[in-house]
Amino acid sequence: KGETNFFTSQMIKDCMKKVVAVNLHETVRVDDQLEIKCYYAGHVLGAAMFHIRVGQQSVVYTGDYNMTPDRHLGSAWIDKCRPDLLITESTYATTIRDSKRCRERDFLMKVHECIEKGGKVLIPVFALGRAQELCILLETYWERMNLKAPIYFAMGLTEKATNYYKLFITWTNQKIKKTFVQKNMFDFKYIKPFDRSYSDNPGPMVVFATPGMLHSGLSLHLFKKWAPNENNMAIMPGFCVSGTVGHKILNGAKKVEFENKQSIEVKMSVQYMSFSAHADAKVEFENKQSIEVKMSVQYMSFSAHADAKGIMTLIQQCEPKNVLLVHGEASKMEFLHKKIKQEFQIECYMPANGETVTIDTKVNIPVDVEIDLLKRSLNSSSDSSDPKRPKLLHGTLMMTNTGTGPQFRLVDPSKAMQELGIKPHIIQFTSTVRLKATNTSPQKITEFLFQKLKNKLCDQHDIKLANDCSIIASTAMVRVNNGSTNDVKDVYISWSDHVSSRPTDH
Repeated sequence: KGETNFFTSQMIKDCMKKVVAVNLHETVRVDDQLEIKCYYAGHVLGAAMFHIRVGQQSVVYTGDYNMTPDRHLGSAWIDKCRPDLLITESTYATTIRDSKRCRERDFLMKVHECIEKGGKVLIPVFALGRAQELCILLETYWERMNLKAPIYFAMGLTEKATNYYKLFITWTNQKIKKTFVQKNMFDFKYIKPFDRSYSDNPGPMVVFATPGMLHSGLSLHLFKKWAPNENNMAIMPGFCVSGTVGHKILNGAKKVEFENKQSIEVKMSVQYMSFSAHADAKVEFENKQSIEVKMSVQYMSFSAHADAKGIMTLIQQCEPKNVLLVHGEASKMEFLHKKIKQEFQIECYMPANGETVTIDTKVNIPVDVEIDLLKRSLNSSSDSSDPKRPKLLHGTLMMTNTGTGPQFRLVDPSKAMQELGIKPHIIQFTSTVRLKATNTSPQKITEFLFQKLKNKLCDQHDIKLANDCSIIASTAMVRVNNGSTNDVKDVYISWSDHVSSRPTDH
């Protein structure tokens, strides 16, 4: 919302003192309730996704990740942890990238064509990730083609980042790990540090310069110097945030203004994805001087963020109950939001900055079941043909307060009454059924009912005919009233149940 200075330098220093390093796939138990596990995220060196569990509820926070392996890092991976909520980036919510091999071939061809004409190639990059990826690509190509044009990368952050890649080689992909014994892929032979004095050197060269969005620093400095020469080229390999110079020229802006009142009037045609465009553009400065921009500007996506297909793949892998989209553009997030709900039939949220989202989750309550009750219920089950079929379990649910919270147990009703000191009471239920039976004695009706019940229920209940002409079926009793009229006979059906401890079905 435009606020600045959220955190002071001291806050950051205090926070860094509390940092604890963890290994990939290591589960860290912070306390009895909080558990943390990290997964490989690709993207850049050290990037990780975190699965956080508090009690029975869990969240996966992806941060930035990449589901496509590249030349120096593997693809992101997570198991079927089924979190209550997945918070995922959505930078490329509507983009599905073409073949990585085709993009690399086009990139190398464009760079080669430019230096063959004696031009200079400017590649604005971020210090960590894409700089190393494209350096490996060009280093390999230069060695194979025996090219002599110099390649430079910006001194400072990029140089430090590359040193960390050399140090943490185990975080790279399998190919680089295998070749590490013979050769460290980050010890570049053809790529050297860049000095600003080199920018006026004649002849072809390739320069990796920061920042990656071409709005300040060395990358913008070189862009202004090299723009007038139509033989030169600028390749935008990564994402450009709305409002930056890179984003404006890629979206066809005719004029770019800066804070110091400098402006660039852009007349060139800028095409999306690996198509070059040659045209004239004018750059105007405070002193009314202008620069004709004739260099080729191209966008070739080598971004380390997951595309739409990668985001959907991650959702499929971890099977969350809810998804929350962050780090994206609202219009593009809306498209992905609908697709997730349609394909996975789960809730998906895309809150604005500063908005609070409340998500309801189901909580499972663990219950300890008495072993004797479980065995008795399984052994007395009438249907034992299918062992996987759910069984009905009768018992009394008891709650005991402990130091860590309530504990629930399912026990036999008689044991529950014994523990609680409750005497059992029995309620007798009786239902009357009237039968039309003209000139038929109660004894004959009793014998008729006995045969019917025995034929129907003998495999489930023990059916007996008592001496007093009543029928006993387990805990139920059937009796024909002798005092009934000749035309209508009353049949009483009685059963009893314990009511001091009410049974619970599970």
